[in-house]
Amino acid sequence: MHKKHQIEVYVRFSETDAVGHVNNTSYFLYFEEARTKLFYEILPNRNKQSSMILASIHCDYVAPAFAGEELVVTTEVSNIGRKSFELQHLLTKKMDGKLVAKASCVTVCYNFIDDHSILIPEHLRDNLKKYQPLALLSKTEEGVHDF
Repeated sequence: MHKKHQIEVYVRFSETDAVGHVNNTSYFLYFEEARTKLFYEILPNRNKQSSMILASIHCDYVAPAFAGEELVVTTEVSNIGRKSFELQHLLTKKMDGKLVAKASCVTVCYNFIDDHSILIPEHLRDNLKKYQPLALLSKTEEGVHDF
């Protein structure tokens, strides 16, 4: 079954720039909040031996957002490799669904005690697949990066 992870974000005045637009750095906070909440669902018993680390993130800004607006971050898994996986974030306006920004990020499974990347644990792989669109399930072994 394919699931989409969604969170709502209220844009605070402090997250805007001098022109009144949401500052470009604030988008990364919204994506981080979405990722963190997703990670609590897919790997609730994360520890120093079996954790994750962000390897890269890229954001395309599509339309401005402003203080007081409510936004929605939708997250899906776009690729699952041996040690890493890729997420896609879509940031839309709650009121009309208009696309504000889209981001992709690569997360690597990591052992912080031994300081090295690890294979994606099977239970995590199973949980990631739940958030992967059916059309992409055939790509799960191709990999994203092999850190």
